Amino acid sequence: MTSSAVQRINCNLIAPGFDRAATAAPLGRIFNIQRFSLNDGQGIRTLVFFKGCPHTCPWCANPESMSGKFHLVRRKAKCLHCQPCLNDAQECPSGAMELIGQSMTLDALLLQILKDEVFYRSSGGGVTLSGGEVLMQAEFAGQLLQRLQALGINTAIETAGDAPLASVLALAEHCDQVLFDLKIMNTNAAKRLLNINQPRVLANFTMLAQRGIKLLPRLPLIPGYTLDQENMAQVLAFLAPFGLSEIHLLPFHQYGEAKYELLGREYTLRNVAPPSEQEIAPLQAMAQQAGFRVTMGG
Repeated sequence: MTSSAVQRINCNLIAPGFDRAATAAPLGRIFNIQRFSLNDGQGIRTLVFFKGCPHTCPWCANPESMSGKFHLVRRKAKCLHCQPCLNDAQECPSGAMELIGQSMTLDALLLQILKDEVFYRSSGGGVTLSGGEVLMQAEFAGQLLQRLQALGINTAIETAGDAPLASVLALAEHCDQVLFDLKIMNTNAAKRLLNINQPRVLANFTMLAQRGIKLLPRLPLIPGYTLDQENMAQVLAFLAPFGLSEIHLLPFHQYGEAKYELLGREYTLRNVAPPSEQEIAPLQAMAQQAGFRVTMGG
């Protein structure tokens, strides 16, 4: 971290129960800060995961992100079965009790982000805001992006683009790149299965493209949902007018399965196998034939 950047940061980490009205500083609800990522944008990046998402994607690998509320969870493998248990993450001697999520000021979050500034500078990397859905905290996220840009740090967001255009633009205009997830293209199925307003998503994508914002479309490949040639053809037909050169295909995985049990949530895709290379190959070929450079994974 540069000394000039440090001088501009006044750390102020806020407890979850802090009264927002008692301070003028904006607060963000964050559930994870992942360092040294080589995906989700160029170079070495720090990913900041925002809590809260309006969608109901059954394959979500971050189910702890769905609710904007904080979760107190108990990891059975670490539990010492203390008597009596205080159900307090700060008092738990083994770390079995964990509070997922915290409220942070811009300055506190920037202080964490800037710890890795030297890696951003040396690798051409930066910071990517993810979730959940970062658009649900557009005001805080927009201010964070502006602060990062003022420090000369590369910025990106991951989003499904399903929000009022004003919120989308408030973030996108302060991004070097928008990683834009396209999922189920059929309007009725997208609403019924994912609670996504697909016409609004496509309109927002179009507006960002017309404004010259750098877009990277991404498509999760989920058996039974998006892993089919019809959906891929609709994605490619929609993208055709924009002259984009790259698309990321994100094959389904089971990395988030254990989180559902931890949260006491049902995981409906527990018995769904990740797609094989043979299943993915036709969709990859379609994208390549449409002129896209295809990257598998984020």
